[in-house]
Amino acid sequence: MKKYIRKADIILFFLLVACGLAATVVLSMSHTEAGRSARVVIESNGSEFAEYSLYDDVSLTVPAPKQNENYNVVEISKGKVRVTEASCKNQVCVKHGSISRTGETIVCLPNRLVVRIEDPEGGGYDTVTS
Repeated sequence: MKKYIRKADIILFFLLVACGLAATVVLSMSHTEAGRSARVVIESNGSEFAEYSLYDDVSLTVPAPKQNENYNVVEISKGKVRVTEASCKNQVCVKHGSISRTGETIVCLPNRLVVRIEDPEGGGYDTVTS
């Protein structure tokens, strides 16, 4: 009977798993913590709807463009942003949860909503490549 799995195959497998875990850790740490100057930018249909400080306590309803009765409820509280309610069918934006770091976004495609965190004074890099 032939032996299909060799010692080198097992070593290669564990090496690839270790590289994948290392890449996950590096990428998860690449977003910088949002500073006190961080802003939440809310866009509806490609244009800016509102802008707030990440540290405001605000809950607002964003109407969907050119669609009757469609909306998203965006909540900013304690340095975190989330979509608490949406009129779309798939609810991906609601299930996304909270964001709190510079560069993170929440998107609702059916209602054409984008919520993102920007920090003009952050001075950090989004991503570094070699």
